[in-house]
Amino acid sequence: MGAMTPASAWMTPRRLMAVSIGVALLTIALKTAAWWVTGSVGLLSDAMESLVNLAGATFGLWMVTVAARPADEDHPFGHDKAEYFSSGFEGILIIAAAAAIIWAALPRFWRPQPLDQLGWGLALSMISSGLNGGLAAAMLRASRRHRSMALEGDARHLLTDVWTSVGVVAGLVLVAATGWLWLDPLVAILVALNIVREGGRLVWRSSQGLMDAAVEPEVQARVDAVLARFAQRHGAGGRVRFDHMMTRRAGQRRFLSLHLHLPAGWSLGRAAALRGELEQALVDAVPGLRASIQLLPLDVEPLESE
Repeated sequence: MGAMTPASAWMTPRRLMAVSIGVALLTIALKTAAWWVTGSVGLLSDAMESLVNLAGATFGLWMVTVAARPADEDHPFGHDKAEYFSSGFEGILIIAAAAAIIWAALPRFWRPQPLDQLGWGLALSMISSGLNGGLAAAMLRASRRHRSMALEGDARHLLTDVWTSVGVVAGLVLVAATGWLWLDPLVAILVALNIVREGGRLVWRSSQGLMDAAVEPEVQARVDAVLARFAQRHGAGGRVRFDHMMTRRAGQRRFLSLHLHLPAGWSLGRAAALRGELEQALVDAVPGLRASIQLLPLDVEPLESE
């Protein structure tokens, strides 16, 4: 994963979630002010989504705090899956915000209202978008480094907010240029339909994590490469064989279990040493991997129930 710079070391999931809460409060103030001075339902929808950002970031901070707890008697595999609840919650909030935006926008088709002080409204909206965009970029980088689903969920929610603001600003510019007031609620509805897609994607990804999905293809490829090298080095004459390999991911952690078949005549010490060598090679290839390797004689096949 490489050495972290002082800046990247500071950007832990908990700190970034705390920053996200602060940015959400600031953008709520800016977007509410933009709606207040213009009367735009598009800007109102933008402000409503920022309220969702605040709720999502608060819940996300709670979940990354839970996920960081060490394993205990009740949770021997750790608490990492808590991050999937955060991501799923963010997705549900995004979908709820989209429904609220559509609900607020529909009446404006039948009762269009003039918009005031668009310049101030556009400026405030663009400032809040810049804050959200910068934070989202930092959180996406950190989510890849920490393999944090909670950070990724909040970052993608913030990016959705940015695109919402871009759409709203575009709609207001068109209203100012054409005088067609119905464009304001139309843009709000189109933005809402777009963010439903992002919300659905987050809910789907979190559900897959909660159901013990296999590790990512690139991680599996690294595991396969280690096993291939190991078999080539130690498996001459059929002395080493692997089977029953299973993987799963839980938040930031990756788990692997497999059977390592060795000659029945080997001593326990020799077999254990080879297993330790394989475990170390796997961890070197996939940092943080939890490998469980069961030793079996070459002529023994485990029952299917195992």
